[in-house]
Amino acid sequence: MSQLSEQELVRREKLAKLRDMGINPYPADLYPVSETSKQIKQGFKEGKQVIIAGRLMAINIQGKASFAQLQDAEGRIQVYFNRDEICPGEDKDLYNIVFKKLLDLGDIIGIEGELFTTQVGEKTVMVKNFKMLSKALKPLPIPKQKDGKTYDAFTDPEMRYRQRYADLAVNPHVKEVFVKRTKLFNAMRNFFNDAGYFEVETPILQPIPGGAAARPFMTHHNSLDIPLYMRIANELYLKRLIVGGFDGVYEFSKNFRNEGMDRTHNPEFTAMEIYVSYKDYNWMMDFCEKLLEHCAIAVNGTTKATFGEHEVDFKAPYARVTMADSIKHFTGFDINGKTETEIFDAARGMGIEVDATMGKGKLIDEIFGEKCEGNYIQPTYITDYPKEMSPLCKEHRDNPELTERFELMVCGKEIANAYSELNDPIDQRERFEHQLKLAQKGDDEATEFIDEDFLRALEYGMPPTSGMGIGMDRLIMFLTNNQSIQEVLFFPQMRPEKKAVPMSEEEKAVFEILKNNSPIDLNELKGQSGLSNKKWDKTIKGLTKLGVAKVSKADDGLFVEIV
Repeated sequence: MSQLSEQELVRREKLAKLRDMGINPYPADLYPVSETSKQIKQGFKEGKQVIIAGRLMAINIQGKASFAQLQDAEGRIQVYFNRDEICPGEDKDLYNIVFKKLLDLGDIIGIEGELFTTQVGEKTVMVKNFKMLSKALKPLPIPKQKDGKTYDAFTDPEMRYRQRYADLAVNPHVKEVFVKRTKLFNAMRNFFNDAGYFEVETPILQPIPGGAAARPFMTHHNSLDIPLYMRIANELYLKRLIVGGFDGVYEFSKNFRNEGMDRTHNPEFTAMEIYVSYKDYNWMMDFCEKLLEHCAIAVNGTTKATFGEHEVDFKAPYARVTMADSIKHFTGFDINGKTETEIFDAARGMGIEVDATMGKGKLIDEIFGEKCEGNYIQPTYITDYPKEMSPLCKEHRDNPELTERFELMVCGKEIANAYSELNDPIDQRERFEHQLKLAQKGDDEATEFIDEDFLRALEYGMPPTSGMGIGMDRLIMFLTNNQSIQEVLFFPQMRPEKKAVPMSEEEKAVFEILKNNSPIDLNELKGQSGLSNKKWDKTIKGLTKLGVAKVSKADDGLFVEIV
């Protein structure tokens, strides 16, 4: 309790007072909400009786009458508290004590009221009765507004991602991103269903990680006493279903890759994969651009989307460029017919960081990633990848060194990957064996397993099939103009949260000064703190002992800085 802030202690005192008055701050019974704030505004009628519920986001107490802002899932609406309307009898405690003294910003209340329009034209609910539904014991980081300007906005990314619940409560625009995310999933699902394809679910825990070149997370099944791997892709299971007789299957899957984290990568992410029999990658290109055009309109009402400084148009059709032509265009180097050594030397000559563990495919991937990828802003298909880069893809019908594969690039990033799927079980085994050699050579992204059951499935016969995967998190980033994947995930993976360091009031005050002025001259900091010599010595020693600040000596004196 000693670590609670002054505001949190006060709120707990109010909680106790509510209980002393016989008011349950967390009632269990249903509250009969009749309309949302949005529905009230859309169907507004003077004198209409309504029952609403939500969170108090602003309170303006004016004696016997007060205004407040109530926020629910659909927005905000003004509510009017009048003492004599709420308390028509002699007992005025519900207004004078409960409303004026015991309610706080962030509290969730239910309101029975009557609609009216204020003199300035604001649609408002006149409160006839209200009920406490949930007492907020921690104050929300609600931004303050004055003269049209916003102060103390809740904008620190790390705090927002850790406390997404608070972020959603005080930053309404954040919720819109996730509303659009759901619209994207619904639009894509409807597009597939209308085409006659079947949504399925495949295992997340797998005995062999496959379907992509990535490092897996590993766990252990106690009952079976076997290692299991969290899914890195669902490709091999979906192809098994094509073998089993489904003409088209798709899945929105949670995948897990034990790799680096940055603005476009999270270890847990959502992918969509679809497989359609009797199709090839040329058909899938046509299908993909129609799909994305449909999704862009469903999410934003237009095929165009702003991403940073770029305006991206998802209207079909999209440009198509082979990987060899792209590399030749941007580097002058022709990869066709070159040996691994020649490509290695060329990459090193371009200033690309390469090492002996990289095979031919990885080297080509590095060249394309460093020199070409970032140049494609508008949706562009990069086609016909070298065989070494695509162990699950069918050999190109016109060139045995290539595969029938495309990746869709937008703003320098890949958002879709598709193949004419390899259905020759002998060729597939050889590709798996080649991957094993790369893994033994040191490539930590090459697969270390041969999925014998998948090869057995192919031996029963898989029809000609085209498959495609789309990174859903990255796609919604482009459609909502968010540069970071953390902005489109409700709960992105974070480093462990540092425990709050208990500080005295003096230490907190000096630390706040330091946060805005670090490093700062020790004497200047002491002057700004306004502390006596004795309190100052105790405070600065306390901050250094806690390990949050340090004092260092420079030529022009002593300085204090945050650690």
